[in-house]
Amino acid sequence: MKEKYFNDAVVGNNKLKASFTQNGEMIRLLYGAADYKQFLEEFYTGLKINDSQIIYLHNDVNNTYSQEYIENTNILRTHIFNSYFKISITQTDFVPIDEKFLVKKYILKNENQIDLNINFLVYSKAFSNVNNDTSGYIKEDALIQYNHDFSLCTFSNTKLFNKQVNGILNNLHTGEIYGKDYIGMSQDSGISYSLNTLKPGEETSLVIYVYINKNKENNVLNELDSEIDRIRRLDVEKLQEDTTEYWRKYLKDHDKQNINLKNINEKIRKIYNRTILLYPLLVNEKTGGISAGIEVDEFKNYCGRYSYCWPRDGVFVTEAMDIIGMDKFTDKFYSVFCKMTQSRNGMWEQRFFTDGRLAPCWGYQIDETASVIFGAYAHYKVCKSKTFLKENLRMLEDAISFLEEYVEDLLSNKNNFQKSYDLWEEFEGVSLYSVASIYAAFSSMLSIYKILKEDYKDNISRLEFIDKQIERISRLTLDVKEYCLNTFYDEEKNSFVRNLNDRKIDISIIGTVTPFKMFSPEDKRVQNTINKINEIIRTYTGGYLRYENDGYMGGKNPWPIATLWMAWYYLEIGDNEKAIECFNVVVDSATKHGFIGEQINNEKMEACWVIGLTWSHAMFIIILEKLIDKNLI
Repeated sequence: MKEKYFNDAVVGNNKLKASFTQNGEMIRLLYGAADYKQFLEEFYTGLKINDSQIIYLHNDVNNTYSQEYIENTNILRTHIFNSYFKISITQTDFVPIDEKFLVKKYILKNENQIDLNINFLVYSKAFSNVNNDTSGYIKEDALIQYNHDFSLCTFSNTKLFNKQVNGILNNLHTGEIYGKDYIGMSQDSGISYSLNTLKPGEETSLVIYVYINKNKENNVLNELDSEIDRIRRLDVEKLQEDTTEYWRKYLKDHDKQNINLKNINEKIRKIYNRTILLYPLLVNEKTGGISAGIEVDEFKNYCGRYSYCWPRDGVFVTEAMDIIGMDKFTDKFYSVFCKMTQSRNGMWEQRFFTDGRLAPCWGYQIDETASVIFGAYAHYKVCKSKTFLKENLRMLEDAISFLEEYVEDLLSNKNNFQKSYDLWEEFEGVSLYSVASIYAAFSSMLSIYKILKEDYKDNISRLEFIDKQIERISRLTLDVKEYCLNTFYDEEKNSFVRNLNDRKIDISIIGTVTPFKMFSPEDKRVQNTINKINEIIRTYTGGYLRYENDGYMGGKNPWPIATLWMAWYYLEIGDNEKAIECFNVVVDSATKHGFIGEQINNEKMEACWVIGLTWSHAMFIIILEKLIDKNLI
């Protein structure tokens, strides 16, 4: 697979997702949840005009591009103009609600003074390996790329002009494909359609469907044809109208902040809307598991992959979801996903597939477990449902027991004490942020017991257990805070440090103040630390790095998460001007579609690396709500 690290846009529904470059090239097609399963290595469309070679729609020296979403939808439109032949192409991509196919609608207009004879070509290379051997099959004017479990079907309601199953790369560049084979052991194949002659000023159109079939539901030999025929008979314009209506209603139903465009920066509104439209594409509707983003690095050239669900990330995202009225997703995240992923000893591992299965991990992270307790209580404060707390009490108590044992081992300096990775999953040991998350978990559990205690007044044994737990947790909460004060404040640096090994300044230190509320923002030691943060990890553009000498992806780029964390702190202390400055750095760097990246290119001030990171968008929503509450925007 050719490495394609940036997803500039994404469309989809709860069954199918597709991501695209800013030039309209489809680079990923995912069936089911956003983290599994990816079908495409490459998918190109192109034109042969008159006697030309292939003109790739996504990449030609004579092409210019513009792209936008149809307003308030997950329908993407890419405009392509080829200056040599003076032909304009409008490409519209969307996934109809409750269907398992992508619609690629093309409108071509001849803006030349001469006739243009046009053939439209589609090249598709599907994933294939020894356990997932994919073959090509031309049947009923459709390209079917099938393996044991699935079929990737590409077709139109226009009759095929030509096809090639084997050896297509030998002549694809010529714009002429051909072959005698209708079936072959090839993972890449192509089809073409004749659009005949387009006279000056004339338009023509073509609709391509890309459909994922579960072979156990529709057998490739005898049952798949009827499903392809059903799709062909659908009214494409009606599908687009219904999809438009669905997403606009979805957005309206979740616009809980009632943002008035007259009083707000248009870019802020665009990011806000895009967040609401992005989240349902990244949540597993069955489990509530939340993908961190559409994958960017399948072969782990730069990272350990992104599309999984981290419980810790999920806690920030669910707070944002509660703000924008996606509380049903939040409830499902805790009541289904967290329950099914909790280990018998009460902990949560580093990360999971969104369906709840354990994903590849590389270590133990105590803040994953602590964050779930903190997040569950945060959700209660929004939903006010005792039923939610009672249904999840056993899960939370098991997690608390695990944390209690961890803290007692930590405080007693036990020889075989298990080290934990930090928030950024790089340092292994004891970190301030991780321990602070335990403080927040203990504080949350005390609040939960206070809320529920009255309900157990007739259960003497249960009440005694709760009282003992309150006493134990209260003691450990104080001990944890004292430990952090005595351990992580560096008198020489005159600031808190993230750990005792490298003693670096790290944005996550702010977690002790917000959201965990272990330290007061007015504490002199905290203020000294903020000064160090501004001195060491604030960039000249006003954004913030994660920590000093960060080496990931070059280490020079600010992170929206870090920059918005600073905004959060400034709002806590009432420095609204600095909070808005931090917020605007992130807003200004968002993409034209309203996506926030994992990082900000410090030279170009634009989003980079993972585009549409759920945690980045969550921090944006959290800070936006606070700004609106303070009437600052």
